[in-house]
Amino acid sequence: MERIDGKEIAARIKEELAAEISRRAAKGEKTPHLAAVLVGNDAASETYVAAKVKACQAIGMKSTELRFPAEITEEQLLEVIDRLNRDDDVDGYIVQLPLPRHLPAEKILGRIDPAKDVDGFHPVNAGRMLLGLPAHLPATPAGIVEMLSRHGVETERKHCVIVGRSNIVGTPLSVLMSRKSAHANCTVTLCHSGTPNIKTFTLQADILVVAIGVPRFITADMVKEGAVVVDVGIHRVPSPTSRNGFRLVGDVDFENVAPRCSAITPVPGGVGPMTIVSLLRNTLQAATR
Repeated sequence: MERIDGKEIAARIKEELAAEISRRAAKGEKTPHLAAVLVGNDAASETYVAAKVKACQAIGMKSTELRFPAEITEEQLLEVIDRLNRDDDVDGYIVQLPLPRHLPAEKILGRIDPAKDVDGFHPVNAGRMLLGLPAHLPATPAGIVEMLSRHGVETERKHCVIVGRSNIVGTPLSVLMSRKSAHANCTVTLCHSGTPNIKTFTLQADILVVAIGVPRFITADMVKEGAVVVDVGIHRVPSPTSRNGFRLVGDVDFENVAPRCSAITPVPGGVGPMTIVSLLRNTLQAATR
């Protein structure tokens, strides 16, 4: 069994991005600028945004955090979006999810200029991705495809089973993995919480991607021998042996599933770092365009 080290792969990509940004600077070109809009004080969101800012700093990319109280109105937040759309110094930006309940995420994300939508959530980018046209790809699915490619996982003519149909991971990944390319070209099955007897599908997977949001949902009896498993989930669960009283686990029961796999991503250190570097790549792409 091999561990697919997303952290190590992401570090290599950061070096490549840093070199490209340095080349741009040497030619007198603008430093790419990523902005992040954070509403409220959700602990996980603050952690994610801090990691993105740190990653920007590591590769020489400019970053800006825009923090707002949870009580901000829809109108006020839309004004922030419009201001960022007009700001020529900002190449790309994200609105960190989840938003407080009174803010309509779909409407907020739909207001973002598609050219600056480096999360790849805007309907224009989603549609262009579906048609195979140039677009900002959703960061997590794009990161997974890149991670599998760089680890040397063979995907052509393989059966990829995805568990979870969210617009952020599962659905766009099903499109990317079915594309006719050397790093995809899979037959894809998309399962979800309403799929009856889901085990019959997961047992067929040469490549199993799990993004269903349930801790340790995939157990050893649901994975065929020699499968490649990608775990997108991350959860805090109680742990009496940890100093802080909890530990991080994924959507896969790693300890029992790993011995059956040819390769598997750990949690943490698998998909997460790849999501961040995909966001950075989209920002550099936006600056280049």
